Amino acid sequence: MTSTIVAAPGIPTTASALRRLYFVRFAFAIVWAGVAFALARDLSPLAVTLFVIYPLFDVAAAVVDARASRATGSPTLLYVNIAVSLLAAIGLAVAGTSGVPAMLRVWGAWAIVAGLVQLIVGATRRGMGGQWPMIISGGLSVLAGGSFVAAASADNPALTNAIGYAIPGAVFFLISAVRLGPARKAS
Repeated sequence: MTSTIVAAPGIPTTASALRRLYFVRFAFAIVWAGVAFALARDLSPLAVTLFVIYPLFDVAAAVVDARASRATGSPTLLYVNIAVSLLAAIGLAVAGTSGVPAMLRVWGAWAIVAGLVQLIVGATRRGMGGQWPMIISGGLSVLAGGSFVAAASADNPALTNAIGYAIPGAVFFLISAVRLGPARKAS
């Protein structure tokens, strides 16, 4: 006797699209962190540009996620994430003219709000599997954001911790992508 798992309409397609997106997000974050560690330890126009690119990539990823998620529900929170990440990119561009503490405050605020959105999206997506890493990542993002805001007040604030923030996020996207594999294959 065989049993067949019947997924809600759109879930296998959405899971497949999200799986690909999460692999891309993993690769981007790893490459971004490597380039940023190598080239952007001090506040320079290059560092500011790299820090602006990261939330802009998040905007693009959220757009893809929202399009894929239409089949399984309302992507309203993803639209919130798009707006928050656009504001973060603008804020980072402006903060780059004020120094590392301003950059860390904007980066931290973005990490907190984006983490809350990620946590809620992960908790409300049902039926695809692979969402627990997103929930954990969102929670860690909130905590990391708070640490960046606090670090902005240190005697010698540095961008390196903010750069390192991308690596755990990348790992969680990789785990999510791998965990979505079985949901994609369900029929």
